[in-house]
Amino acid sequence: MYLSPRPSTVTRTSDTLPVELHYEDGTVRLPELDPATAESLRRTVPDSELERDPRTDGWRAPAFRYAALRRGLAALETDSEANSAVAIDDRVLDLPALSASSSGSDSDSASASDPVLHSAYELRAYQREALTDWLETDRWADVPAPGDDGPLASARAPAGVLELPTGSGKTVIALAAIERLSVPTLVVVPTIDLLEQWERELEREFNCPIGRFGGGEQRLEPITVSTYDSAYLKADSVGDRFGFVVFDEVHHLGGEGYRDIARLLAAPARLGLTATFERPDEAHEIVAEIVGPLVHRVAVDELAGDHLAAYDLKRLEVSLTPAERAAYDEKQQVFADYLARSNIRMQSGSDYRELVKRSGNDPDAREALLARQRAREIARGSEAKLDALQGILDDHRDDRIIIFTAYNDLAYDVSERFLVPTITHQTGAAERREILDRFRDGTYSRIATSNVLDEGVDVPDANVAVVLSGSGSEREFTQRLGRVLRPKSDGSRALLYEVISSETGEENVAERRR
Repeated sequence: MYLSPRPSTVTRTSDTLPVELHYEDGTVRLPELDPATAESLRRTVPDSELERDPRTDGWRAPAFRYAALRRGLAALETDSEANSAVAIDDRVLDLPALSASSSGSDSDSASASDPVLHSAYELRAYQREALTDWLETDRWADVPAPGDDGPLASARAPAGVLELPTGSGKTVIALAAIERLSVPTLVVVPTIDLLEQWERELEREFNCPIGRFGGGEQRLEPITVSTYDSAYLKADSVGDRFGFVVFDEVHHLGGEGYRDIARLLAAPARLGLTATFERPDEAHEIVAEIVGPLVHRVAVDELAGDHLAAYDLKRLEVSLTPAERAAYDEKQQVFADYLARSNIRMQSGSDYRELVKRSGNDPDAREALLARQRAREIARGSEAKLDALQGILDDHRDDRIIIFTAYNDLAYDVSERFLVPTITHQTGAAERREILDRFRDGTYSRIATSNVLDEGVDVPDANVAVVLSGSGSEREFTQRLGRVLRPKSDGSRALLYEVISSETGEENVAERRR
């Protein structure tokens, strides 16, 4: 087993001072830590966040600091200058057993050192390299494991983020990591679609019951998959039940609430997966602290033409009609005039938030905000854009096409004008599955969507993508590009179109997302 709820004691002399570690409501509690050892531990692990708890007269730290605390205690145990030895009574993790039979392996032939779980996937070279780089971050490589008197290879605490393009098989790498560690694992995902996708994949791969938090179910198993929303509600009550946590689309953890999920879990092994790690608001620095740093990055261009399809980008600039231009310029002028009067420069997200805040009690600020919104609506839904889309669809009658928009109204306009099935946030799960299944089997050759297929969902292969509107996010652009970069059996190139209204703010947005 990886870790045991049994206490472990590491001693150097007969005069030992016991240090107990317990999990409690998203924290690690050290009830009998003497002040001298506490200060030594805080010096050894400066970022431990270890603080005295006046309610219990003990000490506490956030649960995600467990791996660092354990390593710090091991360092004190081997410190020849320490005044006294440190005995460790570790009761933090309460891990259910993973049996070889539950994962479909031959328990009679498996040795004690073999992984309990087994994956049938063969990793490609770039996937093996990513997994190796992550495993090499192990913070417990030389730390005595609970229940053992010396280093134990299966007691591991690697922590870090892997950045690979959409379509490159990040899930396969995560499955290999789960196999390699073979410990109770929590997988956290952003959407119900991904929850169901991961649940099917884990059941198929490991042939064991899979727990589920989300979609109306709250079922705990040694391997469990959860939405971010459900994990946020459950983390403090199950934070000691997993030795490994996988955060799919890990950039979501940068959000104010979601970051608490990682802080409340004691799991020493942590893996983040994403197509683009950096966030415009710099919140990736928070992700690096609570999950681990970016340890491996693979760019789209490194895989295109080999593991991903070779691709081309085409930017089509279209002009607003005279009526659209007049309306756009009028609204932009209202917005620009207010910014000039109010000394707001709109150079960062904080500037926009300031404008929104002012709009609550300043009629001029509200008028400016609405004018900006209307100008953007004109640019993103111009008549010329839909005409350009008509030309693209005519040119690619035999291709499989996904049309991306950032807004529901434009997605529905496309659906109504071109009789294209559309998936938005308002589309029910059953209807969404039916549309994707029909796209997969060829009944539909084109679909439209407003953002909901950007992230992680198992979308059938397409070879042409059309971006009619979007944000300046490099992450969004990379994910959309990944939707058409699946390897092609005939070696053909994928194609991504950007359709932009010229001489509008869309030009700057398109440049930012590159």
